[in-house]
Amino acid sequence: MKQSIKVWHVEIKDAARIPTHPTPRIYTLKKLTRSLPEFNRFLYVAVGAPWQWYMRLTWTYDQWLACLDRPGGETWVAYDEGTPIGYFELERQADDCVEIAYFGLIADFIGQGFGKALLEDAIANAWRLGGRRVWLHTCSLDHPQALNNYLARGFKVFHEETVIDDLPDTPIQPWIGANK
Repeated sequence: MKQSIKVWHVEIKDAARIPTHPTPRIYTLKKLTRSLPEFNRFLYVAVGAPWQWYMRLTWTYDQWLACLDRPGGETWVAYDEGTPIGYFELERQADDCVEIAYFGLIADFIGQGFGKALLEDAIANAWRLGGRRVWLHTCSLDHPQALNNYLARGFKVFHEETVIDDLPDTPIQPWIGANK
């Protein structure tokens, strides 16, 4: 089904713009040290299903592995008492920028104070990779507070556009009947 989607591209060009009073961490953050397509696909679907993340759903195992093994790519996972609650993927790019390629929480953990801190961790780890700029994009399909969270953490909009995308006709769900 064709749908009009508003897309915001946001960036931070100066690490000094990151808030100086970080949000308390109430989770454990771990960088994945092995490429495990099954786990990344789980995170992608568990986090992205409510927001219509569909582009990687048809990927093969080898496509996932190639993505995870790319130079400059990292996956970080947040855990609450051993349970994964969300994740982010970073990608160091050839133009000396770092993209927060994917970021989000599993729906059951939204609204519990994890999102602000996890985004701060994503930004800090993106700067750790070096580069002159950290950026990401969000859209009108994402959580209603996504753009506000990015702006509150120091991002500025550098490009806005409206695209027409061909979304799946049925809701994306981690399993049949998940979207009640």
